[in-house]
Amino acid sequence: MLDETPDTPDWWLLRLGRKLRKRQGQLDEWWRYYSGEPPLPQLPANVQQAFIDFQRKARTNVCQLISNASVHRLFALGVTGPDGEPDDLASRWWQANRLDSRQKLVFRSAMSQSTGYMMVGPHPTRTEDNGRPSPLITPEHPRECIVEYDPETGEPYVGLKAIRNDIDGYGYAWVLFDDTRFPYKTRERCGSRLPWGPDSWEYVGTSDDGEPHDLGGLQLVEFARTPDLGEDPVPEFAVVMDLQDRLNLGVLNRMSASRYSGFRQPWIKGHKFAKKVDPSTGLVTVEQPFVPGPGNIWVSEGEHAQFGQLDATDLSGFLKEHASDVRDMLILSQTPAYYYAGDLINISADTINALDILHVAKIREHIASFGEAFEDVMALAAAQAGVPDDYTEAEVRWANPAHVSLAIKADAATKLKSIGYPLDVIAEEMGETPSRVRRITAGAASQALLAASLLPAPGPAPTAGNLDDGAGGVLDG
Repeated sequence: MLDETPDTPDWWLLRLGRKLRKRQGQLDEWWRYYSGEPPLPQLPANVQQAFIDFQRKARTNVCQLISNASVHRLFALGVTGPDGEPDDLASRWWQANRLDSRQKLVFRSAMSQSTGYMMVGPHPTRTEDNGRPSPLITPEHPRECIVEYDPETGEPYVGLKAIRNDIDGYGYAWVLFDDTRFPYKTRERCGSRLPWGPDSWEYVGTSDDGEPHDLGGLQLVEFARTPDLGEDPVPEFAVVMDLQDRLNLGVLNRMSASRYSGFRQPWIKGHKFAKKVDPSTGLVTVEQPFVPGPGNIWVSEGEHAQFGQLDATDLSGFLKEHASDVRDMLILSQTPAYYYAGDLINISADTINALDILHVAKIREHIASFGEAFEDVMALAAAQAGVPDDYTEAEVRWANPAHVSLAIKADAATKLKSIGYPLDVIAEEMGETPSRVRRITAGAASQALLAASLLPAPGPAPTAGNLDDGAGGVLDG
């Protein structure tokens, strides 16, 4: 008998084994789709579940495309100092916390669920040169975090992080202030939905005054998707949710028409149907020998029986309606129309740039908002590391959200060089990270120094005694 005490090897064996078994069905389904063996199409059936499955197939998820279209254009390259020079400490914290990839988790959360969060605290194993714990920066989900703002200043005032620990089954929460945090725990084990009654939680801190910290700000930083003044943030697709419902309804109507016109509706007249009496109810029912189906043949013994079928449904109107709804969703959400190519064939780079104008403008608004949040994150990281520099004056470098070909970039760089722009500024315009900018400028400087060292030594300076007279002689001084 295995020991099921939490956090023992036996307990972990059973826990992870059950999770492994639970996901096998989902993995098998994904593999069947990947290998080209999805479920076979269903024939019509007069059962509720079959119709629900039919409805499910009518869903066309454009909201995810709209959100990801913005996430794909958002990429913070790194942090520089107020003077624009790469900051070694900020770069080290950035790489140690894998923010190149984890930033996308926060952006996707903000675009799909209105907000994302990052939390800064002490790293459990890494330390700085001064002996303080290195900063730990983690992405957080809006299901587990929330921030309240001071109504007078608009600055974050108090935050909450609440989770359920799957290992022991209890809920844990931390109320966060700019200099203290207060830990809580549920009195009983709970499900995934945490209880919020006044008797559900108990304070578990070692001091009634909480657990102090010296970060000088709220540990939880909110990445809100550009809310309107006085309004709560909303997802990127909020403006087209009604259109998404209309689109799905149109697809369902088209699928219904397609299904029932795939086997054209037949009719019969002049046939005498047999009737029978149900012995249990006494009701008279009509026998139906003509069952629609691709393998069925209908035969009648009636002398005047006639068979026929209705015309097929024209689906072109449904398709035009679908294309119109998708384009409306892209226009209202300021997503480039070429995501739904349609009639756009062999379009030029200028056309793409024209279609991108509103989308790029929207992304730059996100960059302005998220850049401020990143500065707060780096300021908290510096405080955790015991670095006195003020990182609220730092600058976050972002990749250019507009699609620009390498040839256009190179041409722009050449023109900037010709009018005297320094190499590091040109590298920034090319979209290089701060560390790459430093490497590029250092490499260029070393190459210039090497080239200068290979030049021949200069000759003696001309004097009155060694000036050439132009005819091969020497002028007499």
